[in-house]
Amino acid sequence: MVNDLNNNEMSCQELVELVTEYFEGTLPPTERERFEAHLGQCSGCTNYLQQMRHTIQVLGKLTEETIAPQTQAELLQIFRNWKKAA
Repeated sequence: MVNDLNNNEMSCQELVELVTEYFEGTLPPTERERFEAHLGQCSGCTNYLQQMRHTIQVLGKLTEETIAPQTQAELLQIFRNWKKAA
């Protein structure tokens, strides 16, 4: 975990908040550089990124039809309330 925020270094929390934009390729070049520099020195965030990639790969195989209606409703409720729980 990187805690030193000198020289405009990215924090772990900031990386987590930007991971979707990173995957989508929508981070501005300077933010992408900071993101990748952080990955280069933080094994925790590198592991997190690998886990997210794996999750996306696995979930990409799911279709709406393969998820039970009750599970869909529960997941939607969790997503709607995620910020309240944080």
